[in-house]
Amino acid sequence: MRPPSSHALFRLYWLTAIVCCGGLLFGYDSGVIGGVLTFDSFHRSFRYTSKNETRVSAIAVGVQQAGALVGSLLIWPLTNRLGRRPAMAICSFIFCIGVIFEVLDSHARSVFYIGRVICGLGIGGSATVIPIYLTEMSPTSMRARLGSCYQFSFTIGILISYWIDYGMQYATPTAAQWQIPLALQLIPGALMGAGMLTLHESVRWLLSHDRTSAAWDSLAWIRASRGAEVKAEFRAMQSAIERDAHATTNFSPRELLQRSNAHRLGLGVSLFVCQQSTGATAMAYFGPQFFSLLVGGSSDASTTSESTARLTLLLTGIFGFLKVVSCLVFVIFVADRFGRRPLLVAGALAMSVCMLATAAVLRGTASPDAEAGSLSPAAVFTVALIYLSIVAYNLSWGPLPWPCSAELFSSARIREPGVAMGVAAQWLSNFGWSFATPYLLQGLGWGTFALFGVLDAGFAGFVYGVLPETRGMRLEEIDSLFDGGR
Repeated sequence: MRPPSSHALFRLYWLTAIVCCGGLLFGYDSGVIGGVLTFDSFHRSFRYTSKNETRVSAIAVGVQQAGALVGSLLIWPLTNRLGRRPAMAICSFIFCIGVIFEVLDSHARSVFYIGRVICGLGIGGSATVIPIYLTEMSPTSMRARLGSCYQFSFTIGILISYWIDYGMQYATPTAAQWQIPLALQLIPGALMGAGMLTLHESVRWLLSHDRTSAAWDSLAWIRASRGAEVKAEFRAMQSAIERDAHATTNFSPRELLQRSNAHRLGLGVSLFVCQQSTGATAMAYFGPQFFSLLVGGSSDASTTSESTARLTLLLTGIFGFLKVVSCLVFVIFVADRFGRRPLLVAGALAMSVCMLATAAVLRGTASPDAEAGSLSPAAVFTVALIYLSIVAYNLSWGPLPWPCSAELFSSARIREPGVAMGVAAQWLSNFGWSFATPYLLQGLGWGTFALFGVLDAGFAGFVYGVLPETRGMRLEEIDSLFDGGR
């Protein structure tokens, strides 16, 4: 098939930019909380001291992941009934309501936690629908690249949040110091909701609901053509969906337990559990706390010096910048040039080496000897290792599980529940790690890095042993990989 025309590319990138506002708000919401939790103004507004620091940090991050888990499950019947666009618009509205609760200076942590849960509902729902929508609207040759843009926008959101936190530490320590970073989440949330008005519904969703004319208009719009190639693609989509519809008339959740579908489900769930267990997500949420440990401070932000706190926020900002650059390199140069399996294996091994080396250095220099607000040679080395680790993550495990999961559930009949289950597993493991990380840092110290290093090595073996390669295959062709239970 010929490459898309410039008009079609514009529409594809416009669609991707709009829906990836969901990734932007996810990343911003994930990154902003770690810095906000270090502000004394936040501690005063919600009336807690260093004694409660670990518990408040764990709950503030953890309840959002719990909300996202629920949202990822509730969105499936909604998107199946109403369509992808309405579902994403609803998620945007819910998220914005949650932000309003977050920025209220109520002095009640329960109100703040409620806001975090509501934001999580919107994030979890959109994170389920967006990869499905992108996969269903993307041409085969660009599926991994466009699907990976969700992760790219996630890293941009994290980068912006880190530097806003860094700048706000110099603001007057009133409630506005923590309210402004949180209120800025409304921008990507509103953009995604309003942007839905400019897009067309998913072609495959329309076909599965017998809206053939609207489906053809949607495909012709996104491909910017009504030529023979587009007609052939449309007929292939029709045939696949008709084949799925005739296979079974009424979907039952038990279908997910059929041998080939259970295989897909196990792989999709495992990919997301592994992604959240690499250590990268924990560092995204608690970047300042991790870097405080690396430079010789305390992982408890309330007990570190002002100069060390500023240094850790600066290092966290650079960390976010590297996430964006490495993810951009992936989208432009890597996504559709290499197989899924080699990238995931190499990424996991690279992260494992970096994490284990970091643990070894920290164990040998239990408290790096440096002046407050400066870096010792050992600290410089460990920071560099963590930077290398996050680059490896964003060239592999960061972006790839999203398109891989949608590809595994190649049948339109099981795509929504299958991806929903995979993303639910992502949020469940995300919740577990986000809640546990403050306690791990407090109890294990350098051992936290060793734990992630061992896990990363195991993930490399898992991918090498059981994950099939789906690069360059049409969704309709991937079914053959699972014939006979494979």
